[in-house]
Amino acid sequence: MISAGLIVLVTIVLLLVVVWALQRRLIYLPSHATVPPAGQVLPGAQDVAFRTADGLELAGWLVPATGSAKGMAVLVAAGNAGDRSMRAPLASSLAQRGLAVLLFDYRGYGGNPGSPTEDGLAQDVRAAREYLLTTVGVPPERILYYGESLGAAVVVELATEHPPAGLVLRSPFADLASVAREHYPSLPVGLLLRDRYPNLDRIATVRVPTTVVYGTGDSIVPPAQSRQVAEMAGGPVRLVAVPGADHNDPALLNGAELIGAITDLADQVS
Repeated sequence: MISAGLIVLVTIVLLLVVVWALQRRLIYLPSHATVPPAGQVLPGAQDVAFRTADGLELAGWLVPATGSAKGMAVLVAAGNAGDRSMRAPLASSLAQRGLAVLLFDYRGYGGNPGSPTEDGLAQDVRAAREYLLTTVGVPPERILYYGESLGAAVVVELATEHPPAGLVLRSPFADLASVAREHYPSLPVGLLLRDRYPNLDRIATVRVPTTVVYGTGDSIVPPAQSRQVAEMAGGPVRLVAVPGADHNDPALLNGAELIGAITDLADQVS
């Protein structure tokens, strides 16, 4: 006779195996809708493409400054969901304030080939930066990195190797395991995770001016974790709290506090 304890043990093991196998489907949530041409969404924007070190061709939008140009570009690393069209309001607001913007989709997002992983996203953002440098001709000291949630971890890692003029992190988490524990407290996420995104370890080595923006009502990334990232920043840091804002609220997409924080940093470093 099979004991009840053995049945429970087998059930737990099977559950952990399923979580291990499917975890990236819980982390990465690309939109499967067709991304429209850039000019249909943002007048004057261009469809662009660039190739990663491992041979994938990724699509993006280059949005020129429409206001009084500051001579700087913002490299936008999106969060874990959707595609570049969802960041069009952000790009439009920044362009009106004189900043060129590169929106791009990671591998597996926005119709791009490949499947997202931590290492893959690191290669993707490096290719996007290289496109700004070599094709657009933006000097490295005129590039700001902007990372949203998961994208904050992507640009922090990039900054450890290629420091930007300045770094804006919107709703950053301490590391992926820390935020996963908030949502899956009964799972041993520290043992199961294949992708780690250790923001706290990495941001301590980044010496450039950094702005951290977070919503005080964030139900996805605990506000305390965003504040902890700011505390660990290796360079001069500014902390901007958006009262009451949740993780996906419009205030944290292109609200006045967010846009002001980015443009203020651009003015500071230029």
